[in-house]
Amino acid sequence: MHMSKRYTITAALPYTNGPIHIGHLAGVYVPADIYSRYLRLTGNDVAFICGSDEHGVPITIKAKKEGVTPQDIVDKYHAIIKQSFVDFGISLDNYSRTTAKIHHDTAQEFFKTLYDKNEFVEEVTEQLYDEEANQFLADRFVTGTCPKCGNEEAYGDQCESCGSSLNATDLINPKSAITGNVPTLKETKHWFLPLNKHEEFLREWILKGHKKDWKPNVYGQVKSWIDDGLRPRAVTRDLDWGIPVPVEGGEGKVLYVWFDAPIGYISATKEWAEREGKNWEDYWKDEDTKLVHFIGKDNIVFHCIIFPSMLKAEGSYILPENVPANEFLNLEGQKLSTSKNWAVWLPDYLIDFPNQQDVLRYALTANAPETKDNDFTWKDFQARNNNELVAIFGNFINRVVVLTNKYYDGIIPEPSAYNAIDEETLAAVKAYPSVISSSIERYRFREASQELMNLARLGNKYLADEEPWKTIKTDEARTKTVMFVALQIASALAVLSEPFLPFTSEKLKGILNTDANNWESISTKDILIPAKHQIGKAELLFSKIEDAQIEAQLEKLIASKKANEAANKAVEPQKEEIAFEDFTKLDLRVGTILEAEKMPKTKKLLVLKVDTGIDTRTIVSGIAESFSPEEVIGKRVTVLVNLAPRKLRGVESQGMILMTEDQAGHLVFVNPDDTKDGVSNGLQIS
Repeated sequence: MHMSKRYTITAALPYTNGPIHIGHLAGVYVPADIYSRYLRLTGNDVAFICGSDEHGVPITIKAKKEGVTPQDIVDKYHAIIKQSFVDFGISLDNYSRTTAKIHHDTAQEFFKTLYDKNEFVEEVTEQLYDEEANQFLADRFVTGTCPKCGNEEAYGDQCESCGSSLNATDLINPKSAITGNVPTLKETKHWFLPLNKHEEFLREWILKGHKKDWKPNVYGQVKSWIDDGLRPRAVTRDLDWGIPVPVEGGEGKVLYVWFDAPIGYISATKEWAEREGKNWEDYWKDEDTKLVHFIGKDNIVFHCIIFPSMLKAEGSYILPENVPANEFLNLEGQKLSTSKNWAVWLPDYLIDFPNQQDVLRYALTANAPETKDNDFTWKDFQARNNNELVAIFGNFINRVVVLTNKYYDGIIPEPSAYNAIDEETLAAVKAYPSVISSSIERYRFREASQELMNLARLGNKYLADEEPWKTIKTDEARTKTVMFVALQIASALAVLSEPFLPFTSEKLKGILNTDANNWESISTKDILIPAKHQIGKAELLFSKIEDAQIEAQLEKLIASKKANEAANKAVEPQKEEIAFEDFTKLDLRVGTILEAEKMPKTKKLLVLKVDTGIDTRTIVSGIAESFSPEEVIGKRVTVLVNLAPRKLRGVESQGMILMTEDQAGHLVFVNPDDTKDGVSNGLQIS
């Protein structure tokens, strides 16, 4: 076991332009919480820090769309996110926000310190400017083609397809996200952090110093960046939402969000320390403190290159000992997307699965994207719950508690002499804290969660092998010993499960009537819960999740995605204006489809016989993927009858059926109202 130490644990500041989803939880907040809870259980001094990132351009974009102020947006989502973390059991010591005065003061002071030390380079550069909006376009106000991978929807700060960090001026065919116009270049003055100045320090500190203890995915991305050569990066922007630049010439400019956001860890620590009567500098400037950043892989460059360069330039701060970034979590085989509503939102989960926070925590941990992107599926979530939490962990505890109450009225019996199996089992229990610690301290939380489940498996196997329900009839002394040993396993689970399953741990401690909370005592104590101790009645720790619940979630997911697609579906712009005489050339008639058949060797085409009222003619229509021939026979349709004939696959088509798409993107007929009298075939539409 490691020596007691002070730890500052940070979790990436979430953007306050929407709620938390399972990708955020799996990538950052669940592993950070497991680590922090574990450290507290092992006697460490922990500051677990997070807060809302409230100055990002996505927030101003959302505010414009909703017709409200950015402050309205961040106030709304800050409250939602903060409460979600509380309800989900994320044990933060402080959840702050970057609009707080203490953060503005801290960030401006940090900037001013670097400015006074001449750590910035001041440059007049050409930046993208939207003439119609009359403003410079910062990062997410610009979209275009990524110069590295060709993704046509890259942002001005990052390509989400290949992960490259960009400047807006790097984009090919840039467009303003505000007006859609092609921006121009306009001169403006900004301050830059010369990352190239810190390249050798980073190479020595990370590439040499952390080659063996940083995760390969993190180390590899950092190495790629450094090997590619670092360049100065602007720390200010021409925006009206953010922290004002606190030096002469900074009027109308704010600190770039990537510069101000990580300083939010420091300001949140200050806020917490002031409230708790502690010295915040102990947690950021003392070499005995271990600083660990929990982030997703899209934040690696900011936490491993840029923020450390800022801290190094300032001169008085410690550097992170580790940055155990996770990869991305996909959902049902597709990339999580907040814009397309392809996500499982935490507030929704807490409503749909009340008092089942630990089920999601366990499913996300057991399938964590620690070294590669992983996929969350509702079926796997159900299987993790039913086959592991219910059938293994819950089953063991339930059997132990039920039998103790049945045989001994809930009073733990006195054991007799242990046999070899008992000794072996108790020795195995004592080994688990060290085994789980080893995994957690190497940031292998998925592995650690499975070791916890292995302890429950050990309990089940012990009961199954020793069969106290049989020996109670033949050997009362042996039964007492078996139940005593089983209760020691249950007591160990109550403590060791706390980082992973905090609600379950609390409930189990209540059942066992114990407040045991010392990780290392499981390895050092021979008796974890004594004879003659009164335990409570059995309660189910987990309940089975039925197929209907899972189907409901899948249907909800698909429905929300379709609704979002419909809401965001682009309306085609108006075509070029035509004269009334041009319109009168179109001869639109009401018709009825008399016959229909699929055109051979094609997927899309139906050959239709249509009564137009003036004749019966053949029309070939590309609707076979949406309608079967049987579905369209008898349909009333609108027909363009004077369209010049054209041959399709050898069949002459003599007109066109008018179609459109509904909100869900399905083809529908543009129908005459056939519920009223007098709408007959051949009637002209004008």
